[in-house]
Amino acid sequence: MVANEVTLYHTRDCHLCELAQDLLSQMGVTFIPVDIATSERLVETYGVRIPVLRRGDRELGWPFDAVAVHAWMAL
Repeated sequence: MVANEVTLYHTRDCHLCELAQDLLSQMGVTFIPVDIATSERLVETYGVRIPVLRRGDRELGWPFDAVAVHAWMAL
């Protein structure tokens, strides 16, 4: 994993997920998009929480902004 790379749990047609993707792109954060619809387990885990960022064993759930993402990534 690249130092600033995160996983973004999302799904199609999710406006908040699109906002999160745009924010990460604007920040220059490399992210791996994972559509939760591909796994029943992911739907159960993240279905009502998306978008969610994950890095290692830490997660950051919506709502988040650039300040929150920077602080979370600095931990």
